[in-house]
Amino acid sequence: MARLNWSEVAPDGAKALYGVHHYVVTRTNLPAELIHLVFLRVSQINGCAHCVDLHSRDLRKTMSVEKITLVPVWDEVPHLFSAIERAALAWAEEVTRVSETHASDEAYAAASAAFEPKDLVDLTIAIAAMNAFNRLGAPFRLPVAATV
Repeated sequence: MARLNWSEVAPDGAKALYGVHHYVVTRTNLPAELIHLVFLRVSQINGCAHCVDLHSRDLRKTMSVEKITLVPVWDEVPHLFSAIERAALAWAEEVTRVSETHASDEAYAAASAAFEPKDLVDLTIAIAAMNAFNRLGAPFRLPVAATV
């Protein structure tokens, strides 16, 4: 079944959401690879095929396919992910699953220890933005670029 293209139907809403994305990728101190790593993990959790495909492709420019493949189980292979990547992935999972985790004090303390205050807020904005994109991409079934 064909679904609506949300950004065409609501261009002002799309512009606002893309504005947050633009802020995250151009106005923060977060490394681009870390941002895309977090975007990928959030999209995996939320089951947004379009975003998983997109951010996997972005990461392949700078990261090995083997490492990308293991993102869903990053905590089982800590030697592949830096301390800052592990902290960002842990916080991304905590925030994405906030209805279950309630952003625990333990998780907040760990994230706060790993990131400067502004970077932690910017990381959380990145996570929130990707959750918003996933909540549009998945229900409206945005296409993937992947082919057989």
